[in-house]
Amino acid sequence: MTLAFWCVLIAAVIPYLAIFIAKAGATGFDNRRPREWYEQASGYRQRAVWAQANSFEIFPLFAAAVIIAHLAAADQGWIDGLAIAFLLSRVAYLACYLADLHLLRSLVWTVGFACCVALFIVAA
Repeated sequence: MTLAFWCVLIAAVIPYLAIFIAKAGATGFDNRRPREWYEQASGYRQRAVWAQANSFEIFPLFAAAVIIAHLAAADQGWIDGLAIAFLLSRVAYLACYLADLHLLRSLVWTVGFACCVALFIVAA
């Protein structure tokens, strides 16, 4: 199992970390109707819900990019390095979202997206 494959697993867990942050210590959460609570959340809790959604949205591209780069027999050092850079960008993205640093968050998102594109390029 490569380091990049482990990064795929970690990236799959990040959305659940975001929603854990949103719900931790919250009052009024009804597990029968969680989406109602999500829609009424505010502040950092609401931003954590949004970060969860974005993390789910970017995950398929990242996972596909890692798998395709691996199948194309790209240099494993590059695959691992880009996968780690992607993970770091996603952790920074979550932190920026929680702190409401919207411009920095967008920059960090772009770095993560660029890592995914770069994985396709090293596979070429």
